[in-house]
Amino acid sequence: MADRIGMRTGEALVEGDVGYICAEPEIVIGELDGPVGQAMAMLVGDQVKGHTRVFAILNSDYQVKPATLMVSKVTVSNAKYTNILMGSVQAGIANGVLDAVRQGIIPKEKANELGIIYSIWLDPSVLEVEKVDYQALFNVNREATVKVIRKAMTGEPSIDWLLEHQDSIEHFFHKLGVDGQL
Repeated sequence: MADRIGMRTGEALVEGDVGYICAEPEIVIGELDGPVGQAMAMLVGDQVKGHTRVFAILNSDYQVKPATLMVSKVTVSNAKYTNILMGSVQAGIANGVLDAVRQGIIPKEKANELGIIYSIWLDPSVLEVEKVDYQALFNVNREATVKVIRKAMTGEPSIDWLLEHQDSIEHFFHKLGVDGQL
């Protein structure tokens, strides 16, 4: 049996060819009988209008393992947005979770014992797109899910890497603000 996974965190970014094709998940992963499981239970039981928490599913009646609770970073108030979030994006996340298990990033023997709280961002500009590329949204979210889980499970980036690169990395939106572009 694999070692206990108390709680780990991760953040990732995967961008597509156009602005709205982007995934920037933040996750917490850990044992269901620990703080992550308790937080998941609280989130499911305390639904908030516009930020409904749902499990990642392959399709109705097929929840993935580890149990993955999606929490939107954007207030959801539009049917088109909801359908994209709970369609292509959710399917991409669900498949990415299973890919992480298949690749051994998450030990298969731990799949029923772990939970993931998955903070998701779907660019609201998708509402302005006439012909949405659903497959690209699926693909970018699938890739980002594997990436964020890998980073959480391996502790990436390491503290040594962060300390070494701290002065050479600029936050994208800070730079835009400094350059007067916001």
